[in-house]
Amino acid sequence: MKNVLVLISDPARPTVNEVAVAAATEALLNAGATPGAPDWLAPGIACDIPFDGPAPSPKLDGIDVVALPAAGRRKKLLVADMESTMIHNEMLDELADFLGLREKIAGITARAMNGEIGFEGALTERVGLLKGLPVAKLDEAATRIRYMPGGATLIATMKKHGARCALVSGGFTYFTAMVRTALAFDLDAANVLEHDGKVLAGTVGLPILGKEAKLATLERLSGERGITVADAISVGDGANDLPMLKAAGLGVAYHAKPAVAAEVAARIDHGDLTALLYLQGYRKSDFVERKDP
Repeated sequence: MKNVLVLISDPARPTVNEVAVAAATEALLNAGATPGAPDWLAPGIACDIPFDGPAPSPKLDGIDVVALPAAGRRKKLLVADMESTMIHNEMLDELADFLGLREKIAGITARAMNGEIGFEGALTERVGLLKGLPVAKLDEAATRIRYMPGGATLIATMKKHGARCALVSGGFTYFTAMVRTALAFDLDAANVLEHDGKVLAGTVGLPILGKEAKLATLERLSGERGITVADAISVGDGANDLPMLKAAGLGVAYHAKPAVAAEVAARIDHGDLTALLYLQGYRKSDFVERKDP
């Protein structure tokens, strides 16, 4: 069959059961599609339902439902956002906390990530508010990093199967270097937080890595691998991720801001980062299990 409807739940709260599969199958029939037999990728967590015809959008409690072409599911390149995607944190907000500015800077961050204001201008404004912050606070902020569940297994599994994994962030190289090492990404790209070795200058090195630069990185890495962007999977949560999410063969809005989720067909609101493996047709038995840092 040409298409597949993928049902995925949070592994910590498995809710993909026979009742959910039956409801999804009924939704396919009601939409005029022809469903095939369910294929369990992980009992209770993920299931494929192959089908031909139109794709429905059933709402199942606690379950992500994504319709995909059956061909070409496994990707050869992963391009991932970092903040609120591979890690829970927004590192600018963490730095702002040391100056008592978390609420103010977090507000700007939220508006930028939801596409209400331009990313580059918002980044410049927020970094400017950090002028004079001791560089030592960067290490202190790094101790607050909390990794998203499933990230280490996602990277290890894709790399075992020959994929290249890149961390591309509108944040800062100081932190992406740490996350790259912790999760074993192949490479990272981000902005440079300028300082004199003692305190932050309140400026960002140019050019700023924003949404167009993320897209350009996806295209460049695809070219370097001798593949097209159709062979890549990208994942992110903010408005500055949208171009790369739309360009990749599989773009995943991961626990994304409303304005982003509304524009991306594949959205994960319940599952952890291993959901990206199930979307590619991996079975849990295929996973290279790694403990998150």
